[in-house]
Amino acid sequence: MSWRMFSLCFIAASMLTTTAFPRSFLSQYKGLPYHDSRYQGGPQKIPGKVLCAYYDLGGEGVAYHDTDPKNQGSGELNPADGTYLNEFRIHEGVDTSYTKFQRKPDPIDDNPFDAIVPPADLPYVGWTEPGEWFNITVDVTHPGTYAADFLYTSNRGGTIALDVNGKDATGPLEITTTNDPADPLAWRQWHHWNLAPQLFRVHLNNGKNVLTVHILTNGNMNLAYFDFKPVHE
Repeated sequence: MSWRMFSLCFIAASMLTTTAFPRSFLSQYKGLPYHDSRYQGGPQKIPGKVLCAYYDLGGEGVAYHDTDPKNQGSGELNPADGTYLNEFRIHEGVDTSYTKFQRKPDPIDDNPFDAIVPPADLPYVGWTEPGEWFNITVDVTHPGTYAADFLYTSNRGGTIALDVNGKDATGPLEITTTNDPADPLAWRQWHHWNLAPQLFRVHLNNGKNVLTVHILTNGNMNLAYFDFKPVHE
């Protein structure tokens, strides 16, 4: 075989591997879109807001990886009392809570140190640690490039990353700290909400895609949602 023919075969094989990889991931993935009595389920829609707390069903090692099996929010910080939000995904390892408004004497998520006031009763993923990840199945209406705004808090700053169908799509993304030394309440440093506009851009194929959110460094973040909007180039 000539060197030219070998090179052409190698390039063709590389292209086949690159294009086949996402298909292989999707065909082997065992997770399912989240659903419960209030959220009827199905893949979350893009364009639109993709909520982190609606990560997939499937459990540890399939839909997510968490450093411990206990939900530090539901049933712990938020006592199990029969309410939907306090017991949201209570038996899963990913730690979840929700934005709390009009709490006296000290406001929690509607506090004066917010850069942006989040929606009330919004479920989110918190207590994050490096090495943790979770999957979200989405349905993309139109193929193309999307930019994503990110609603979050971050006591220390840090980095996250996003995979699409098992393949890195963003590299490390720097998350700016929301710590504000002017806040007299130390515990509220975890509740200073901010919106990172166009945190990343990513190309998405139409139809089903699986997004994997990775916590890379520092942790101590609350992840609410990514708001995907088409980029008109």
